[in-house]
Amino acid sequence: MTIQPAKISEIPNILTMTNACRIHMESKNIFQWTEEYPSEEKFLMDIERGELFLLKKEHKLIGCIVMSTLMDEEYRDVAWLSKNSKNLYIHRLAVHPEEQGKGYAQQLMAFAEKHAKENGFVSIRLDTFSQNIRNQKFYEARGYKKLEDIYFPKQSSYPFHCYERLV
Repeated sequence: MTIQPAKISEIPNILTMTNACRIHMESKNIFQWTEEYPSEEKFLMDIERGELFLLKKEHKLIGCIVMSTLMDEEYRDVAWLSKNSKNLYIHRLAVHPEEQGKGYAQQLMAFAEKHAKENGFVSIRLDTFSQNIRNQKFYEARGYKKLEDIYFPKQSSYPFHCYERLV
């Protein structure tokens, strides 16, 4: 099992995996991702910034995570636990549906948390869909505190819960 930076040549496999995740979520009435999100353009920007990491097992793509230092505009007015200084933002955490339930998302989050600690980040911030109870329980079990809601109207009329954990 390895976690490594993504390459542009891997984008088709990443999109196939995240599309499988979208279809799997939709089968459970969780309309968190759309056919437009996450997009090839988003992943290209993630790779160009060196923020997209892939979990692989014997060269097979299992999952991905984006670890960003950029604060999304939607996060600006959130009452975070820490000051807006050196915060790490998690986006697009995904594990292929065939590989879910095996601890791979835990491995990806542990990787991000270790990176944050080793690099002097104050906190880790993220959001998760209000209709995705499994994800909420996952982050809360890892010590993330649920704060307030934000909206991504192009994705859903339902809110997304913001979470933060101090490093």
